[in-house]
Amino acid sequence: MKLRRTTTTRRSLTVAAITAGLVLTVAGCGTGGDGDGDNAKDSSTPSTAATDKSGDAEPSASPAATDKVLAEVKGEGGITLTVSSAARDGGGFVTVQGTVLNGTGKAWVPVNWRGDERELMANGGSIAGAALVDEAGKKKYLILRDTEGRCLCTRFTGGVRNGETATWYAQFPAPPEGTDKLSFQVGAMPPAPVEITEGS
Repeated sequence: MKLRRTTTTRRSLTVAAITAGLVLTVAGCGTGGDGDGDNAKDSSTPSTAATDKSGDAEPSASPAATDKVLAEVKGEGGITLTVSSAARDGGGFVTVQGTVLNGTGKAWVPVNWRGDERELMANGGSIAGAALVDEAGKKKYLILRDTEGRCLCTRFTGGVRNGETATWYAQFPAPPEGTDKLSFQVGAMPPAPVEITEGS
């Protein structure tokens, strides 16, 4: 009799222990799964620091900005230059952004886009020679650069392959308030008329 009671008691305790263990495991998995899901979501979203860690950091463009086309010009044997935004910022400069499509039939390195100034030669294949031109005011705004002559602009490291599109940006001193209609010029491309908007 005592043996049967002991065995029955042990079985009951074992079943209770297994049931409790399963409940805790399910609860633990539920909590851990939610946390892991949040972590996975956070890790897939690039942070500002991660986006700007390269030497050629470019301002991130919103989908709305990249879809908009302010101007588009074609030249230089199959190059299409598109300007998607030209925004005046509070710091006293204008940031122009857009894309360039290589339709030349071969790899393209914009050597003549870096400008003729000796200081800008070290920028390699870049858009350092770009300028904003105020035809009415007869003024030309050259690209901004740091104390070592590096342009505040895109450097096309390795060039652009045939058929590919690359994004670019360039920063200039802001023209006076009220001067909003200018033309963007670079290399042998035709002037692209742009209208400056107020940045956020």
